[in-house]
Amino acid sequence: MTKIALIGVGSYVFGKDMISDLLLYPNLKGSTFSLMDIDAARLELATAYAKELVKQQKADLKIESTTSRREAVDGADYVIISIRSGDWPPFIKDRQITMKRGVEIQSDAMGVGGVFSALRHIPDILDICHDMEELCPNAWLLNYSNPQAMICWAINDYTRVKNVGLCPNPIHFARQISGYLNIPTEELYYTVGGLNHQSWFLELQHKGEDLYPRLREMFKDPEIFNKPNSPYKSADITEVEVMQTFGYFSSGGGHLTISTPYFRRKPELMERYRLADESRDHVIALIKQQGEDIKKELKSGRKIELSKDHTYTTIALNIINAIETNKPARIFGNVKNNGLITNLLEGSVVEVPCMVDKGGIHPCYIGALPPQCAALNRMNINVQEMAVRGIVEKDKQKVLQSLLLDPLTFSILSIDEIKAMVDELFKVEPKKFSKGYK
Repeated sequence: MTKIALIGVGSYVFGKDMISDLLLYPNLKGSTFSLMDIDAARLELATAYAKELVKQQKADLKIESTTSRREAVDGADYVIISIRSGDWPPFIKDRQITMKRGVEIQSDAMGVGGVFSALRHIPDILDICHDMEELCPNAWLLNYSNPQAMICWAINDYTRVKNVGLCPNPIHFARQISGYLNIPTEELYYTVGGLNHQSWFLELQHKGEDLYPRLREMFKDPEIFNKPNSPYKSADITEVEVMQTFGYFSSGGGHLTISTPYFRRKPELMERYRLADESRDHVIALIKQQGEDIKKELKSGRKIELSKDHTYTTIALNIINAIETNKPARIFGNVKNNGLITNLLEGSVVEVPCMVDKGGIHPCYIGALPPQCAALNRMNINVQEMAVRGIVEKDKQKVLQSLLLDPLTFSILSIDEIKAMVDELFKVEPKKFSKGYK
């Protein structure tokens, strides 16, 4: 019997979708789904939702529920992680500190927000990995927590756990590209290679046709993507800019504006690219509302509809299904660069196609990226490497050095300003995460 542990099920949308999507995989019947969260109230609600779904669908699934991480992973075959260490308040404080200096951040990308999010996540996730080494040493860890590259780098270098980082961005942007060209997404063939939130669509084909010439011709007309009433999001404007400048579409979306120095340095650039701020103050209220919505849904007694449209959760379940049934699947994963991309740092974490079968997850060789794309990636690998070392070694100087290397940060602030900012960020960081830094 397959045991799947979901750590962080209380992140309502993610946990809710993962539970319902599992029921779309009949080959996984008989599995045990072990739900875990440190928030007992959220866990109780997610468990009630899972049990109601299983009851309605008459599914052959066993639902377990626990606030004990060790109990959840004990004997697991797969451990899926979707956690936010420290919850949202630390990020909101971080952003107040950076924004008064003109530096926008995200917690799930690179830069200041990514480094300090990694500072909170990496110790917790390494603890989960050490539990896995003891209690389920052969299990696969499927990580959705951000920042992907730094978290997976730490797992690779400081644990023995088999792991892959999962992100829906390649799927999301493949859908958008299909929309530009009026091509059904399922007919689009694409290959992505690079870094998470900064990987490149190296191949874009439809029935053997290279789609890049059509895209380049289409985007010669800025009216297609840059008029005030455009149906496309502002992230598309930056994506088109990057494609026109570097030659390839990226799967970064809005994350690109945080990991590069080109879009947010001046008010006129913000206006040109129609970029909004990245405030997440509303998220806490949104999470509470999502919980209330689930309660109402359960209380109504109506049949819960299953959806095949979720892009986040199906990646993990496609992996599990492929391993359990030996029916191959192709996914895009964040894995250790063991010669997969030859012009990026060996040992860094790269996002590449992976084939999955009963033997596990098999990353695919890419070779050399176009040199201009690799050069942009390397700027961010420098940040990631120093941040991981600084966080694991609890070395404040290395954390500082990582941000002195960050393209957006150093394009706006001087060395002294970055030092002052890092000092202030450490002062407001919850003691659980800042304790022990020298």
